[in-house]
Amino acid sequence: MKSDKKNKTFFECVYHAIKNFKQFVPVLLGILLLLGLFKHYLSKGLISSIFTGNLFKDTFLGSVIGSISAGSPITSYIIGGELQKQGISLFAITAFIVAWVTVGIVQLPAEASFLGKRFAIIRNSISFVFSILVAAVTVLTLLLIQ
Repeated sequence: MKSDKKNKTFFECVYHAIKNFKQFVPVLLGILLLLGLFKHYLSKGLISSIFTGNLFKDTFLGSVIGSISAGSPITSYIIGGELQKQGISLFAITAFIVAWVTVGIVQLPAEASFLGKRFAIIRNSISFVFSILVAAVTVLTLLLIQ
């Protein structure tokens, strides 16, 4: 008798998981399409032309651009290396990489629908601020070590 109830509960859970996954697939496809568009239109050359050499402005812009063009850490390291070769400040590059990985403006609608609008906005806002702070602390630490 207990095993029948456990089987029923298990199959109900599987059914609900599949139902939730079906609802998530269109949102996931939309996110992937948006990420592809952003990666195509925000090329390495365009990003490097935006930075002016002003330390504070470049750090802020690095966080903004990284927030918009979210992606995998491996890709951000490659772009960061290319930006460094073009003379972009380490503050801006570090802010860009941290924001790229932690802030997700493109994924915000999906995150809000699954985790709640308030949570998603607060998490992304805190991540944005911390991307600037982490960039400053990281670069200053590197300067102290050298």
